Amino acid sequence: MYIPQAAPTGSLSLFSNSLSSSYCRKNMKRLMKRSVMVLTILIIVWLVVAQGCMTFRTADKEMIKRFQQKGVPLRFTTQKVEGRNIHFATTGNDTLPTIVFIHGTPGSWDAFAGYMQDSALLQHYRMISIDRPGFGYSDFGHPEHLTRQSELISPVLEKTNNDKPVYLAGHSLGGPLIIQLAADNPILIKGLVMISGSVDPAEEKPEKWRPWLYKTPLNYFVPGAFRPSNKELWYLKKDLVQLQQQFANISCPVYFIHGASDTWVPPGNVAYAKKLLVNAKRINELIIPGANHFIPWTKYNEIRDVLLKVDTE
Repeated sequence: MYIPQAAPTGSLSLFSNSLSSSYCRKNMKRLMKRSVMVLTILIIVWLVVAQGCMTFRTADKEMIKRFQQKGVPLRFTTQKVEGRNIHFATTGNDTLPTIVFIHGTPGSWDAFAGYMQDSALLQHYRMISIDRPGFGYSDFGHPEHLTRQSELISPVLEKTNNDKPVYLAGHSLGGPLIIQLAADNPILIKGLVMISGSVDPAEEKPEKWRPWLYKTPLNYFVPGAFRPSNKELWYLKKDLVQLQQQFANISCPVYFIHGASDTWVPPGNVAYAKKLLVNAKRINELIIPGANHFIPWTKYNEIRDVLLKVDTE
């Protein structure tokens, strides 16, 4: 009688391993295809979302409603200057002295919305807050060098002039801009409030990677207002060197407010600026212990108190 012989154990093992290996390869291919597909979808979604997210701006109608809830009338104007749009908000009585707020980067005029509805400030000032070129609704996405920003904003200061004193308050990158504006408008500007101002070129990190973000297709992956911000921060490296000669043209009082623990814009910027302000009528300095770069919001009362003093000293 014929008795079938069992297949050698080694042969079964080889056959089993072959099936297992083939199955794993197929699974890996499926997994890789799915991963590539998911990654492609995520990239496409991000490219779409990045265009409109993190713009750091709110529609005018929405901001008007918010101010109405506080009982404060809010007015908007967009002025054409050399083919560019300069958008700004105004609160307060037009017969009062004016404080003009200049935001940092990224940002927009509403960085100072809290101040513009403050009852104590409204008793003393008309307040204007400007969307710097390339931000908010001032041709969003198209930033400029400091000198060009001053050329575009100066006509706004002239047009809104009500023959009362005009003071400038600038935060972060808005700090060097108010130096440039005051140098370009020495008769009009009566005082400066520098809030965490970035003015010392030696304090700026090289950041040689920035051009890769705005000069290559990587720029499309940068979200919202960070796109023009990245570009103007690269401009700032050279802009601050050119700004050095403008400090001597400042003759009005200058008030410095800075966080002692500011790691983004170190307090050394204050000492640097004070050395260059050789013709300033008066220099006041407030270094807030333990405070960081975000003092316009975290140290609101301290900054408001300084603003209230500007027109009385």
